[in-house]
Amino acid sequence: MIVETNARLELKAKAADLSERHTGRSAQAVLKEVITTTFEGRVGLVSSFGTEAAILLHMVSRIDPYVPIIFLDTWKHFPETLEYRDTLVRQLGLSNIQTVTPRPDALKADDPDGLLHQRNPDLCCHVRKSVPMLKSLRSLSCWITGRKRQQAATRSDMTLFEIQDRWIKVNPLIDWTPEDVDNYFTEHDLPRHPLQAQGYPSIGCAVCTKPVAPGDDPRAGRWADSDKTECGIHFENGKMVRTSRPKN
Repeated sequence: MIVETNARLELKAKAADLSERHTGRSAQAVLKEVITTTFEGRVGLVSSFGTEAAILLHMVSRIDPYVPIIFLDTWKHFPETLEYRDTLVRQLGLSNIQTVTPRPDALKADDPDGLLHQRNPDLCCHVRKSVPMLKSLRSLSCWITGRKRQQAATRSDMTLFEIQDRWIKVNPLIDWTPEDVDNYFTEHDLPRHPLQAQGYPSIGCAVCTKPVAPGDDPRAGRWADSDKTECGIHFENGKMVRTSRPKN
């Protein structure tokens, strides 16, 4: 249960005000004001370097290439993702990549054989993603995400600006469609993730991601053998979301 302290209520009011003021503006315009004015020096982009990550990375690089780019290296990524990360960093001139990893002692305690994802995928995400990422955000007031309403049912009620714990999150691509994504890649000649052509429209850790058939839900390959749809680093309506795939 979340206690609505005065500080939290003020943060919610600020997020609501920012959403109202920026609704209808382009993603680039929202990002520019967030980075250069509203949260100058206190904002970062959390990026998975997945299939659509190049869009926000490109936008941010054109505004300020020194904005922190936080990459969660779970030590379970596809080699192609790490190669793609290096390609984008080099091509876009990103100058402040902050690679965050799990604590070795936490892995020794919770995942000594590296197979925790098979026994308890929620705990695996918690140890390898949630805890390291939240610690990496300590010096920031705002973080940028690439989430979109159309990606999952759990994201349909998102707002442009929202809160999580003591942070404000901004979702500049909130209303983007797959066509918007494709058009941006084409217009700016951005490289695609090498696994996308192999049937991976959404990419997470190699041990938990499978290709999907053409026309299937793009996120159907994430934790495909369970009802899990989210890793848990994002909260929806004040609650951590991990398992919410509709039952057949």
